[in-house]
Formats: sequence, C-alpha cells, structure tokens
Amino acid sequence: MTESSSSYYEVLRVAVTATDKEIKVAYRRAARKAHPDHGGDAAAFRQVTAAYETLIDPTRRKAYDRSYAAGTDRNTDDSAAGPHFDAPAAGSRASATVHRTTTPRNTAGDPPLYVPPYDPAAFESSGTVPLIPFAQASQQVQGMPRKRGIFGAEARIQRELRTVQLITRQVLPAIPAARLVNGLQSPADNSHIDHALLSGYRLALIGSMLLPKGAYAWDGQTLNHGGRSITPPQLAHVVRAMQDIFPELNVTGWAVIHSPDGNLHEPVIDRHRRTAGISETIQVVNAAGLVRGLKHFLSSGPTPNTVNVPVLARLLRGMH
Repeated sequence: MTESSSSYYEVLRVAVTATDKEIKVAYRRAARKAHPDHGGDAAAFRQVTAAYETLIDPTRRKAYDRSYAAGTDRNTDDSAAGPHFDAPAAGSRASATVHRTTTPRNTAGDPPLYVPPYDPAAFESSGTVPLIPFAQASQQVQGMPRKRGIFGAEARIQRELRTVQLITRQVLPAIPAARLVNGLQSPADNSHIDHALLSGYRLALIGSMLLPKGAYAWDGQTLNHGGRSITPPQLAHVVRAMQDIFPELNVTGWAVIHSPDGNLHEPVIDRHRRTAGISETIQVVNAAGLVRGLKHFLSSGPTPNTVNVPVLARLLRGMH
C-alpha cells in the first residue's frame, strides 16, 4: 500500500460506513503495525495518524466524505489542501473503474451481481476489507428524508416520504439490483439531492413537488397551469455535476409531482416543446409516470442487475 494510492478508509482498512468505535480499533491496530518502534515505517505511521485524525472528527470526516472530487488520491503528508471524495486506489479490489466486459448482460429482474464481488477468501488473503459491508450493500433502501431548515420541513418530509414509498413499492421489487439512497448533499453546490436511484450503470436523481390536481404544461423550464408558472426542482446542474463525477454512468434527473389525494395519475403533465434547447436529461412526471419512466430507464441499461459497489459506497458517503 503506497502512501499516495489509498483513501483514509483503506489506510485504516475499514468500510466507509465504519463507526467511531471501529475506527478507533482499526487505528490502534494499524498504528502498532506502522510505528517505527515496532519495525514500521515513519511515513506509513504519519499516514495512519492523518487518516485517524480526519475520520474520528465528525466535521472533518463529513467534509472529507462530501467533497465529491474524483480522480487521483491525494492522501499524503503534504495533502493539507483539504479533504476530498477520493476514488479507491486504481488496481485494487475496491477500484472505482469497473470493466463492463467482466459482467454478463442479464435482465433487470435477475438476482443482483455485485461488482467487485464479495469474496471473503479474497479479502482475507489480501488483507483488505470491502468498501461497505455486504449486509449494507444488499439493502435496497438507504437513509430517510431528514429535516432541513425550519420552514416547510414537514411538507417537504411528507412529499419525500411519498416518493420513497412509491419507489419502494413499485420500482424496487421489479429491479432487485436497484439501490435507493435518500438524502444526499449536492456536489454542485450546498443544496440537497432528495433521492438517488442506482442500478447497473444508470443513476436517476429525483426531486418532488406537491401540487393540486389539474392539467399542467411542461415547456422544459416551467410548469404552466391556469396562467400560473411554477418552477420544478432545479436538477440540471446537479445532473451535470454527477455525470462528471461518474463518467461511467448515464445520469438523469426526475421531478415527480404528487397529488394531495395520492392519485398516481394526477396531476396530468403535458409536454409542450415551446422552448428551444429543452434538456432531455430532466423529466417532469406524475407518480405513475415516474414508475413507468424509472423502470424503463433502469432496465434498459447495460447489466441492470449489477450492484456497482464503488459507486454505491461513494453515494452513501455523501448522505447528510
């Protein structure tokens, strides 16, 4: 393990979801092994200490996890430029580079295939740990909506819960490899991503609104209803940012409009292409349209029954 090739989690050999207690135990073990007085290397010991000091401090760990910068790892002694959202070391079992040719093309309804696979014998022989425990990677729903700010928190939580329930009941059973992650911080700014749905090499970012029943016209920028213009959740810049972070994925944005009475087919959303340059990466739909759209989008991608573990781990590290 070279000093410049590993994330802090790999330095301590813990999963990205490790608790403070697990980090402390791992640090003591790694420090004893790396300490110069016990035949270790001074540079390695400094790296172990830097990893522990970052991960054991809630503020520093949160900043480290939420800085979504991809690319070459920079966990060296002189890497005081700040925390970053680093990809696993190239060539390691936790590498963020996934070769599609190694996974057979199956259908969305097939049992999940984990890439890289969970192989206890391989982990033991190499002395590594998986990015996230198998029990967590196998869960289809991660996190729940949380209060953000004071005003309107209850209404926001209610519509986000509706979206979670809708996807959980009508999308996830049809796509066993799909993983829903709720409550992310946007890598583009200080805003939030309500929901991220990952399956294979496709990622859907989802926001929501609650509007009265009726017919709405979507022109690519606003929803128009009875002479009133309504701006849906702004997702285009977040989609672009996530696409840059995960170039191996196809990333799209979805704004689901819920009806107060829970009717999945209300309100009615009509697409009116009156505005030049409408972004096809953002879809504005009602609840029924979201179910249809997500199923088609995720199932039509390459190897939709794949659980992309490195991508899932990085999404989990971005939860607020």
